[in-house]
Amino acid sequence: MSSTLPRTTKALILRQSPPERSPLFHDAVVQEQPIPALKQGEVLVKINAAAFNHRELWIRKGMYPRIKPGTTFGADGAGQVVAAFDAADPLLSKRVFLTPAHGWVSDPNGPESNFGILGSTAFPPIGTFSEYVAVHRDEGIPTPAHLTDEQAAAFPLAGLTAWRAVSVLAGVQAGQNVLVTGIGGGVALIAMQFCLAMGASVYVTSGSQDKIDKAVRMGAKGGASYKDAKWPAQIGAQLKKSTPSRPTLDAVIDGGGAEIMQQVSNQLKHGGKVVCYGMTGSPTKISLTMREVMRNQQLLGSMMGSRADLIAATAFISKHQIVPVVDTVLQGLESAEEGFEMMKRWGQFGKIVVRVGGAEEKARL
Repeated sequence: MSSTLPRTTKALILRQSPPERSPLFHDAVVQEQPIPALKQGEVLVKINAAAFNHRELWIRKGMYPRIKPGTTFGADGAGQVVAAFDAADPLLSKRVFLTPAHGWVSDPNGPESNFGILGSTAFPPIGTFSEYVAVHRDEGIPTPAHLTDEQAAAFPLAGLTAWRAVSVLAGVQAGQNVLVTGIGGGVALIAMQFCLAMGASVYVTSGSQDKIDKAVRMGAKGGASYKDAKWPAQIGAQLKKSTPSRPTLDAVIDGGGAEIMQQVSNQLKHGGKVVCYGMTGSPTKISLTMREVMRNQQLLGSMMGSRADLIAATAFISKHQIVPVVDTVLQGLESAEEGFEMMKRWGQFGKIVVRVGGAEEKARL
């Protein structure tokens, strides 16, 4: 490592909640850590931007498995390779974003080995909410030229999850009708962007009319508030108006769970697919009844994806010049607490990103 590089890095670290705190909510503190010496095949990435996922909030609530105090927060980050074990490494000086997980290389069905997301005990103890991160060179993917570091940081985990749901499992194609639920979240937004670029007609749900309106301005055909019990019928009416010759959904990309299958079954074509990548709703189950069986309707679970999926998704956003939606950019690791508070409110449209090592004020894109 070059002698001009720092020997320590500031990082946002998980600290055990005081025993008297109820409900449990671990602390997130900025502290100095040593930068480890690079090993064979490793590079040092200067993180310029890191993005929040709701995973970070769940970690502080003690709801996420295989996470220990002392862990650095963050699975999404982008920056520049500033050092390498091999001085001739072609990644040196290149802009990259980090792969958010390991253990899943290319198998289309699931991980080949112990799958883990950054920060879990199944992964080397690193996180992206850090000024510098040492990773194996294969964990750095060149950033598409049309993206800023803030936009690139908003892509990996959400983009990978959305790509597997939309492309690999739902098999979305041009001319199809697709419903994306919970628009405003990072996965839902990039899923919508993927579907639109594929030539599909997209409908959305949200608890916020403002978010639905923003999605329509981005290209969605319409939407409905999931707070209205009649929202499936409203989507059905919009389908009949837009495509009267085939007024059904080909696929649903869902992050809420609950009884989504029962809600959309009447609007979903025979043989249609519901791909669920999360369960933020209640109850945390999805019922499959004989009605769906008789209609050959499929319920598919989806969890992130492989490195090969991420490379394919990156090539797709480069080809179509897709820009991940960023709601807010916060300046510096010290501002991270504001990001946690924003996630608690569920008010953002797009990702919350921290510009690592920046000034104190935030900027909206």
